[in-house]
Amino acid sequence: MRRFIGMVLTGSLVFGAASSASGETLADALISAYKKSNLIEQNQAVLRAADEGVAQAMSTLRPVIAYTAQAGLVRLKTGSFLTPGSQFTDVGSSQSLSLSASMTLYDFGRGKIGIELARENVMATRQALTNVEQEVLLDALTAYVDVRLQAETLLLRQSNVRLITQELRAAKDRFEVGEATQTDVALAEAALAAAEAGQEGAQGALDLARESYKATVGQYPGNLAGLPNAPSIPTSLEEARAVALRTQPSILQVQHQVKITDLQVDYAKANFKPTVSGNATLTENWTDGVESFGNPDSERLALQFTQTIYSGGLKASQLREAIANQAAARSGLHQTGVIVSENVGRAWSNISVSAANIQSGLKQVRAAQAAFDGVKEEAELGARTTLDVLDAEQNLLDARFAKLQAEANLYVGVYQLLYTMGLLTVDHLNLGIPTYDVEAYYDAVKKAPAHSAQGEALDRILKTIGN
Repeated sequence: MRRFIGMVLTGSLVFGAASSASGETLADALISAYKKSNLIEQNQAVLRAADEGVAQAMSTLRPVIAYTAQAGLVRLKTGSFLTPGSQFTDVGSSQSLSLSASMTLYDFGRGKIGIELARENVMATRQALTNVEQEVLLDALTAYVDVRLQAETLLLRQSNVRLITQELRAAKDRFEVGEATQTDVALAEAALAAAEAGQEGAQGALDLARESYKATVGQYPGNLAGLPNAPSIPTSLEEARAVALRTQPSILQVQHQVKITDLQVDYAKANFKPTVSGNATLTENWTDGVESFGNPDSERLALQFTQTIYSGGLKASQLREAIANQAAARSGLHQTGVIVSENVGRAWSNISVSAANIQSGLKQVRAAQAAFDGVKEEAELGARTTLDVLDAEQNLLDARFAKLQAEANLYVGVYQLLYTMGLLTVDHLNLGIPTYDVEAYYDAVKKAPAHSAQGEALDRILKTIGN
């Protein structure tokens, strides 16, 4: 079985060998799907949003500078309340400007933990993007193979209609000379009607496959070239599982999520401790039209210690919640490993079953072809009926269909195995196109730039990555 799988995977599939070598290739379809995928573009934007989380966490360690400007009208009553009629009102304006700066000086590691949390979230989001890219490429591969399969199926159906049309014509000729009955003619007519219905169904299936191709690849298929050699796969199921447990994006994503929960526990513990911050404020006041009424200018510099003494059990509950989430994440990691291992086993089994089906299909097609040729020859000699010929033709058609489906299943199964292993990527498939640079935007924003020059650099980066 292993030798047979290797033989099939090192050459083009039988249903692809009959097609032209020119035209739109599988690599073209995969590249188009990657470049035009809205899903990939959406998750790239999600990753950039996660990158900004690092910048926001970094900003908590920096000073905050703010100002408050205020202007208004003032009405001031003057004179002596002991002298009736001596009071009058002054109306003027007042302005004030206050400039403040504050900075956390020491928070027992909460700020640094927040940065690490944001970084781990970025790493997890990168793995989620990789998984989406794999799904898009697998869908494109499946759509490509399905269009070819349905096209080959339609050709078989059309050939079947032509053959049964000939059988019907022959049955009518034999009926004219008394060598066949009206029943033979009716059987051939019924078979032709069924064959024509099957041809229409095959055309409908091809139309559906074309629509799926357009949705996945971004355009309708043209003249699809033959399938290239399938990528190599591990020599054993154990090797495939070992690779998957190291490289599958879903496992790597959950590993980062476990680290996030570890950091959340540390953060919850640090949250019990105080915060030391420094504050500076400068205030200037101006009045116009009235005498000063007691808002002197001021300068203030302070060192502030803040700690919650009692919060109704909130912080203790938050710590218990973080510990529970930590345990859940670790269990989730173990379960993800189980699921990945199961998926690899399923993909491997599908490959083995498809290879076995191809092997039996080859024998079945040869036997059905020999049986059809023999029955047809015997029918011409009068030893077989029209029904026997039609049954033999249907058996041959079914055998060919089964073989085509098994070949398609095997080819897709190889890529499905690569997907479960985390290897269905642009780089591993050698598609030769630039991929989204996950470091470019992260490196540009991780230090929380705020100046216009850095903003222009970010604009250039966004333009470079096509967004």
